[in-house]
Amino acid sequence: MDAEAIEDFFAPFARVVCKRMFGGYGVYIGTACFAIAGNDGFWIKADAAMEPGLEAAGCKPFSMVTAEGVTKSMRAFWTLPDAALDDADELIRWCRPALAAAQRTAAEKADKLRRMRARAAKDDEA
Repeated sequence: MDAEAIEDFFAPFARVVCKRMFGGYGVYIGTACFAIAGNDGFWIKADAAMEPGLEAAGCKPFSMVTAEGVTKSMRAFWTLPDAALDDADELIRWCRPALAAAQRTAAEKADKLRRMRARAAKDDEA
């Protein structure tokens, strides 16, 4: 799957930008990575509040096998529900909370970076 196909897939939801990641693509709106796309499918950003609904829809957390052969699971991203693969309304239904979770994460990271820079500047003044 290439970036253009991914952008077309998410078009009913929003205009997205794809960036290479994990041998696939991170799918962004602004600075928020709300989905991952690869040859094995799509995963959406999730927070704890979304997990019960994703589990009920038969979704699984993102996992990958490391170079050492260890399977690592990443609960921050879950498979996109099958219903969303061919129904634009379902795609939008699941992408909205995924984007909100990704925007919260991006804001938290930006805030942490601002605090670290402020602390470093203060230390430089001392």
